[in-house]
Amino acid sequence: MAERWVSTRAGSHLAGRRKESTAPEVLLRKAVHAAGGRFRLHPRIAKGCTPDFVLPRRNVAVFVDGCFWHGCPEHGRKTPWSGPNAELWAEKMRRNAERDERASRLARECGWTVLRIWECEVRDDPLGVARRVLEPTVRAK
Repeated sequence: MAERWVSTRAGSHLAGRRKESTAPEVLLRKAVHAAGGRFRLHPRIAKGCTPDFVLPRRNVAVFVDGCFWHGCPEHGRKTPWSGPNAELWAEKMRRNAERDERASRLARECGWTVLRIWECEVRDDPLGVARRVLEPTVRAK
């Protein structure tokens, strides 16, 4: 018998979450801009690879990953999923991780330096993360 999705209040609430220009992305972009960095928003580098922003002169692709959706080791879910949709949520998170790895690989194959930054890092120290994004060592060859 096929599994069926059981509607939950959380599920309908999460369906409306932003995919672009989230609060941590905007906070980091403001910090990068204030530090002199110039970037392009949501460019499609390759099919299946759209970073949150890129620094074209440095050839750096930046992905700001939400702790919940992308499984932050510090703030992500630590216990197995439970409830009527447990398997579906676990599968969704597994697919998210695979998609993240695929996007990073595609960007690297296209010659970009990939930076994956956790939302908690941006919230804790946006200027420090901006400095990391703009470090000369992240310049491509």
